[in-house]
Amino acid sequence: MMDTRKVLSGLCYFSIFFAGILFPLVVMFASGDDITKSHAKKAFLSHLIPLIPAPLLIFAIFSDINTINNEGIPVFTLVTAGIMVLVSLIVTIWNVIKGVKALMME
Repeated sequence: MMDTRKVLSGLCYFSIFFAGILFPLVVMFASGDDITKSHAKKAFLSHLIPLIPAPLLIFAIFSDINTINNEGIPVFTLVTAGIMVLVSLIVTIWNVIKGVKALMME
């Protein structure tokens, strides 16, 4: 039988698929277990990582809108969006790995 610590810790990481930053944040404040709180904090911070390049994407969009002519390709926007997708993919994979490890912890 899975104990609550393992399940909550794993769900904090897996919540990237269903509750984003909300679930780890709630667990971080509601849990009385230090290990579960630690996993919730790590999951919460990792869910914030893909938001770091968001201001750059907004800047890129406005920059490309202002400098683009009718035939130009918005390279800055495309590269920035690609970076955001890559970062999100890496963070998602990392969270799945950490979630499985949390479920398997002793």
